[in-house]
Amino acid sequence: MTSATKTTPSAAPRRGVLSDPGYQAFVILRVGFTVAPILFGLDKFANLLVDWPTYLAPWINDVVPGNAQAAMYAVGVVEIVAGLAVALAPRFGGWLVAGWLAGIILNLLTIPGYYDIALRDFGLLLGAVALARLAQHYHGERRPH
Repeated sequence: MTSATKTTPSAAPRRGVLSDPGYQAFVILRVGFTVAPILFGLDKFANLLVDWPTYLAPWINDVVPGNAQAAMYAVGVVEIVAGLAVALAPRFGGWLVAGWLAGIILNLLTIPGYYDIALRDFGLLLGAVALARLAQHYHGERRPH
């Protein structure tokens, strides 16, 4: 009597990739730069975390149409899109987030008293660049290391 048995693919290659510290860093950054921009983008519509319009430099408020809150709605949409881009295409999304953070830093450097936040965002920009570079490395087939 013959019994039909199913063979399942070995989980060993997957475990090997998951045990790679570089890949772990990539996953951590990808999740973080997906979730954070989406949550911060959504909060631009609710102002629960902070009064976001106060973070808009007056000179930018003077050149964008509408008021600072309307500008924050647009900022929120861009941040949500950036988070989704990281989730779907981290090689592109990482650079998008880095560029967006560069704009935020420029804005903050023109508001006295926000230099500490600009410095924090510079650290985040470096993380976004690291994500983009790791995404380039881990794109496509997983290679054993």
